[in-house]
Amino acid sequence: MMNPADIRDLLIRFTGPDLTQTLARIESAVRGVAAEDCASFLEGAGVGREALAAAAEMKRLAGQINVTIHALGILLCLPHILEPDERVEYVSLGAGNTGRDFDLETNLRVAEFKFIRWRGGAESIRQNSVFKDYLLLAEHPTAKRKYLYLLGTEHALKFLRGGRALSSVLSRNDKLQKMFADRFGEVFRTVGDYYAVRAGAVEIEDVSPWLSELAEELIAEPDAGADD
Repeated sequence: MMNPADIRDLLIRFTGPDLTQTLARIESAVRGVAAEDCASFLEGAGVGREALAAAAEMKRLAGQINVTIHALGILLCLPHILEPDERVEYVSLGAGNTGRDFDLETNLRVAEFKFIRWRGGAESIRQNSVFKDYLLLAEHPTAKRKYLYLLGTEHALKFLRGGRALSSVLSRNDKLQKMFADRFGEVFRTVGDYYAVRAGAVEIEDVSPWLSELAEELIAEPDAGADD
C-alpha cells in the first residue's frame, strides 16, 4: 500500500495542473515517435510504472469512499434518529447488508439509508436502487416502524409517484422481480400504482439537515453491488 502523499505527488507529476491540457500536449508530442525513442519520450512525459501504480492505488482507495460515506452517514444520523428508550440492535456499515435485512434495526424501527443526490434527470440506476429499498422495507413482515432515509426527497418521491413501468425497474434484479411477481402478479403496472397503495408503509425522511457536508456535494451512485 502506497503512502497517500506519494500517490498524490506521482499523479501530479504526470497530470500537471490540468489533465486535459497535459493529455493534449502528449498526444501532439507523441506523433512521429519511433520504438527507439519511446524510453526517452515516456521519461520526459512523466509516464512511468510508478505513476501507473499510483493511479491504480488511487482507484482502489476511491472505491472505498462510498462505503466510508455510507458508514459515517449512518453513524452521524443516529443521534437525530434514536428516541428515548430506543436501542440499536444492529447496523450494517459495510458494502451490502452482509446477511442482515437492513442498514439499521432498533427495538422500534428498521431503516435503509441512501446518501446520494439526484440531479433530477433520467437516473434509472438510482431509481431502481431506491425502489428496491422501498419495496423490501414495505413488504418486510415486522410491526416495527419502517424508514427510508435519503439525502433530499424531492426526486425520489417524484419517481415513486410516477409512471415508470415496474417491468423496467425490476428488470435487472431477477430475485426481486420474482418476489414481486409471486406476491402481486400483474396487479401493479407502474411504480406509481404500487406506491399509491403502499405509500403509508414506509416513512421517507430527508437527512440533509443532519449531514450538511454531504448535502453540499453531488455524491456519485455507489456500485450496484454495494446495496447502498
